[in-house]
Amino acid sequence: MTVADLTERELVARIQQQLAPPPSWLTVGIGDDAAVVENERNRVEVLTVDALIDGVHFDRRFTPPTAIGHRALAVNLSDLAAMGATPRLALLSLALPATLTCEEFDGVISGIATEAMAHRLTVAGGNLTRTPGPLTIDITAIGTAKRRGVLTRSGARPGDLIYVSGAIGAAAAGLDMLRTGAATPSEACVFRYLRPSARVRLGQMLGRNRAASACIDLSDGLADGVSRIADASGVGMTVDADALPIEPEARRWFEDQGLDPVVAALGGGDDYELLFTVRPRQRGRLRAAFQQGGVPLTKIGVCTPDTRCVLRTAAGDVPFPSGFSHFR
Repeated sequence: MTVADLTERELVARIQQQLAPPPSWLTVGIGDDAAVVENERNRVEVLTVDALIDGVHFDRRFTPPTAIGHRALAVNLSDLAAMGATPRLALLSLALPATLTCEEFDGVISGIATEAMAHRLTVAGGNLTRTPGPLTIDITAIGTAKRRGVLTRSGARPGDLIYVSGAIGAAAAGLDMLRTGAATPSEACVFRYLRPSARVRLGQMLGRNRAASACIDLSDGLADGVSRIADASGVGMTVDADALPIEPEARRWFEDQGLDPVVAALGGGDDYELLFTVRPRQRGRLRAAFQQGGVPLTKIGVCTPDTRCVLRTAAGDVPFPSGFSHFR
């Protein structure tokens, strides 16, 4: 049975069966023309939207339905994390091809619902439509934060230290393994691609402690993140190639493919780690954020007065590699 065999009401009912009960602050939720939400006092709202399209952002041939749903919400959560926000609610819009089976549909919703419950986020409503094109998932996520706890890309200053959370390169390697049908793919790398972990807790701590001067999530890779913070803040950045926390199994994969692991890891994308800058005097606050954020942090460089982004290697400084681009 496919989604074409069901009515919109029946599909909405299948969605509701998998979602957690709505909280008291959701005055009107799924089933009406729009959601009605009570505001949180003394907090600002942080809004983000992302669309995932089959054949562009994922491939149904090797991405399980639950992983598609997980990724669709995780990319939004990562944006909220980069702003220091606490996830609150989401609106879900699905464009469904007639060939999508009900089992696949339920799997996508399960992935979204499980990730939502893990972060205490409420799916408050959305839209369903049929499409002659590919499966498309468009999610608007809303979080909240104290006004002084909001993180942006534009606060870095010369002398600020540059940090990145976790490890980079694993998701890019995992995607490459899936695309090429690798005989013995790395489970760790494939998992990082299929089920990215948004650093929500770390983002909250960086915002609450005001430890970070600027922050961005690495959806499009570290090279892109460096460029964007530098542009928004009007600074340069020098990054030490030897300091980059490249996932060991990803490094081995890139080397086996004849690729420079540093360049591949910098430009691969889908890391969903946080890249952020810290005033030297705020390193004490950073230690507190690290203890509560539950993820390794690595210092990889420093902000400079000029506007050049360079990679410091054993052979000398070289221009920073370009990051992933959606329109290239």
